[in-house]
Amino acid sequence: MKTKWRILLSAALWSVVGGLAAQTPAPSPAPGANGWDYAAFQAAFKASGRTTTLSEDKFKAVQEQKKKAYDYLKKYLDGKFKKANPAVLAGFAALPREYYHYNYQKGKDFCSTAYDIPGHPWAVGYGSALSDYPGQAYMIQLADPKPTDTALEIGTGSGYNISLLSKTVKEAYSIEIIQPLGEAVSNIFAPLKLNNIHTRVGDGFYGWPEVKDGFDIIVVTCAALYVPPKLLEQLKPHGRMIIPIGQPFRGHQVLYVYTKDAEGKIHSRKDMGVFFIPMTGEMQKGKK
Repeated sequence: MKTKWRILLSAALWSVVGGLAAQTPAPSPAPGANGWDYAAFQAAFKASGRTTTLSEDKFKAVQEQKKKAYDYLKKYLDGKFKKANPAVLAGFAALPREYYHYNYQKGKDFCSTAYDIPGHPWAVGYGSALSDYPGQAYMIQLADPKPTDTALEIGTGSGYNISLLSKTVKEAYSIEIIQPLGEAVSNIFAPLKLNNIHTRVGDGFYGWPEVKDGFDIIVVTCAALYVPPKLLEQLKPHGRMIIPIGQPFRGHQVLYVYTKDAEGKIHSRKDMGVFFIPMTGEMQKGKK
């Protein structure tokens, strides 16, 4: 959503939540893994309609740093969930985060910063930002994704979060309210062959009603004053919604987990205190 930093700044982010079933962990990524080398990086950037100034030497250094970031992320998720979700780790290993480090308003990349430790946000233009990768991975694991799930994200931003989510589910949808950002980012998925991602420009307050069967997962990446009713309607039985709720800029926001049981009854629980830039569009209408 507009001017959404979507960053989990509260110390409560690091609280421990429930674990996942044990699975075989993904291997630590290596330079050139999955055919991703400097030539592939340049070709993908060009195919997405962008340019990069990253040199081949710096590209190689980024790949080496990615191995350290992977180990850092695994340790982090292990600590918060007792065990990191292997699908989230595998997605992180497979995705070239450096490809997403781009400011669309300035037309300038910042690829060399992709795997900073600890992670932190970076502006991508038009008031939006690429959130830190531990926070993004945390929210995705909190949603308990499964390979048969259909997921919806409210706030596409850089496109990295929906890309990571897409690696853990069957189909992934994302809505961006900022038109120039949403239109530009829509071009970055095909070069990476992320064919299960569907994006559009619009107000996420209304969800994506054309997806008739609804969503197993909904992740909202901006602070809402309340839960949009349409999102609850579009949540499937046994579905999970991750959403920050509270007043913007006042330090009174809480990350909530909403679930819908088999009978359609909604349940909620508080997860942690957070800080997000507010959801815009319909959410702000009528606000005094």
